[in-house]
Amino acid sequence: MKKAVFVTGQGEALIHRVFGERQMERLSGLCRISETVVDVDDPERFRETLREADYIVSSWGMFPWTARQIEAYLPRCQALFYAAGSVQGFARGFLEAGVKVFSAWQANAVPVALYTVSQILLSAKGYFRVQPLMKQGKAAARAAFERYPGNYQIKVGILGAGAIGRRVIRMLQGTGLEIWVFDPFLSEEKAREMGAVKKGLDEIFEECLVVSNHIANLPETQGIIQRRHLMGMRPCSTFINTGRGSQLSEADLYDALTADRSRTALLDVLIDEQHIEDNPLSGLDNCFITPHIAGSSGQELWRMADYMIDAMEDLEKGIPSDYEVSLEMLRTMA
Repeated sequence: MKKAVFVTGQGEALIHRVFGERQMERLSGLCRISETVVDVDDPERFRETLREADYIVSSWGMFPWTARQIEAYLPRCQALFYAAGSVQGFARGFLEAGVKVFSAWQANAVPVALYTVSQILLSAKGYFRVQPLMKQGKAAARAAFERYPGNYQIKVGILGAGAIGRRVIRMLQGTGLEIWVFDPFLSEEKAREMGAVKKGLDEIFEECLVVSNHIANLPETQGIIQRRHLMGMRPCSTFINTGRGSQLSEADLYDALTADRSRTALLDVLIDEQHIEDNPLSGLDNCFITPHIAGSSGQELWRMADYMIDAMEDLEKGIPSDYEVSLEMLRTMA
């Protein structure tokens, strides 16, 4: 039976949050689990434990080691199972060292997609503008509500067709919405197969009542949403961002929201998420900011652990896994 070692940069408590009792039982049925949890900040102290690892199991806080370091500290390691999302910060070194990498990014996409779809449907009904107006009275709220078309035969724009964007598009099928999608790596044929129409950013921001950002966080996507896109949003439209704050200028978004107060922004990410109260956007009544809550939380974390245990089962059986990451995938994934 292979030996697995937990590795984390955020303490042993994180492991117990991600791997619940049921998940630990499943894992112990597949491999021997080391009693020592390795702290990534001090690998030398755990050299002997790491030398015995056939599998590394981790979550947020994984270390960005080079291939040479991995070969030195992890001579037996065959695979890394990352029960969290993006592996961009560390996967390359493991892959170059010949270690297979598996990620639960698809599991983390589930709560983000659910969160996004609920916001899209509520936005088209005018909920985020109408609900606060109820404090002024039903008449004011009702007048605002009458400006919204509801969830039928409206255009919704999805930016990015990765794990989250594709899931959002799939969940919106059958709702009577016309789905437009922007993704430079997506062909028109693939978009049609997904039930969407491929469009450019300008068209999406000008025509769609709701625009939701899920573009992969890559160097070439920084600032990809430009001032003309935000200023071109139609009246009563909503911009949703669960992607990354650095993909647009917050100053430009502020101008777009103040230029037309019927526009709404729902932001789960900002450039600086540590000082939200200092951000001018937080003072706008048509901008709703949440503290990065769209992703996995609470018991949703267990889903990521289950996905990685599924991947380990596949590896043990010698069958392909949907959760394996390759060097080629790192070019476009978040």
